[in-house]
Amino acid sequence: MSRDGETKSGIALTEKQKLSWLRLIRSDNIGPVTFRDLINHFGSAEAALDALPDLSRRGGAARSPRIATLAQAEREMETATRFGARFVGIGEPDYPPALREIDGAPPLIAMKGSSATVIRPSLGIVGSRNASINGAKFAAMLARQCGQAGYTIASGLARGIDAAAHAASLSTGTVAMLAGGLDKPYPPENFRLLDDIYANGGATISEMPFGWEPRARDFPRRNRLIAGVSLGVLIVEAAERSGSLITARLAGDFGRLVFAVPGSPLDSRCHGTNRLIKDGATLVTEAADILDALSPMMEPRLDLQHVVREGTGDQPISQIGDRAGDKERAILAEALGPSPVETDDIIRHTGLPAATVYLLLLELDIAGKLNRHSGGRISMIMAD
Repeated sequence: MSRDGETKSGIALTEKQKLSWLRLIRSDNIGPVTFRDLINHFGSAEAALDALPDLSRRGGAARSPRIATLAQAEREMETATRFGARFVGIGEPDYPPALREIDGAPPLIAMKGSSATVIRPSLGIVGSRNASINGAKFAAMLARQCGQAGYTIASGLARGIDAAAHAASLSTGTVAMLAGGLDKPYPPENFRLLDDIYANGGATISEMPFGWEPRARDFPRRNRLIAGVSLGVLIVEAAERSGSLITARLAGDFGRLVFAVPGSPLDSRCHGTNRLIKDGATLVTEAADILDALSPMMEPRLDLQHVVREGTGDQPISQIGDRAGDKERAILAEALGPSPVETDDIIRHTGLPAATVYLLLLELDIAGKLNRHSGGRISMIMAD
């Protein structure tokens, strides 16, 4: 092991650090990007937690944000332990390698089941909840054959295609991404399938708190996890407006391969997949179509580019941003608006030092005045 707990397969967080990470990510207005920026600036989650009230005040918030307490984090840790689960930080050996590479990767995930299944190269398979008999059968065949070729099958535990893919890959390894807490799986009819996943060496992953009941808006976040852990995503039956197409779009955004099974133009369940093929997705009629495309990506690698690193306490942190005053805040506020822009464009437009811009954006973010968009763009939440 080298400095900062880094090993050849990643970094290791102490229990105290993990509690601080959990507190930070469970606090108001803290998403994955904000989490990373806070630790990059302050050096540790503990220091970032101490700074949140002042950041919020300087960003113009009427009151301090809700900050998760140590007792709350300890209770969630205890719940995870009772449930047989654990928390894994980005960059730790058990964290899915492909997931850590995406922008906005969750800094901390809850995981239950086999780490070996999670860290293997994965293929995502998703599709219609009201799948046809042939659609479910074909998805199962592809999942089985790709699993036998060495891929973990990742899906969302939904009815239809998801369930067929999980069931067909039990013996080779499957991982289910959940929209709610690990203790709140959905839908109820797949509880037995979930037990089978655990019994056969599979796993589940969620970024939501224990006890969290999944809501409609949580499923796109679940889809983001499926796309993030996978080298490629296969869509089998999807209507024109469906969550499966969200997964396909996210996969494309992440630089993953997108595969689609063609279907009858007369079947509305196939309109979305046929559209994907028209738009450039790889047409799939057999497992070889997938395996041939993915084979150059099979070589495992450890990419620590997006790993969030905690300081050791003896490393100086740049304080240039802390010299920002009302003049700099006014310049930044004038540059921002409701239309998304990139941070580099803000720096060029304002002429402010990059560290100053990042700190001022943190202030606005903690104060709940920023929207974050795909591609790292940001916009101001305008007052009514």
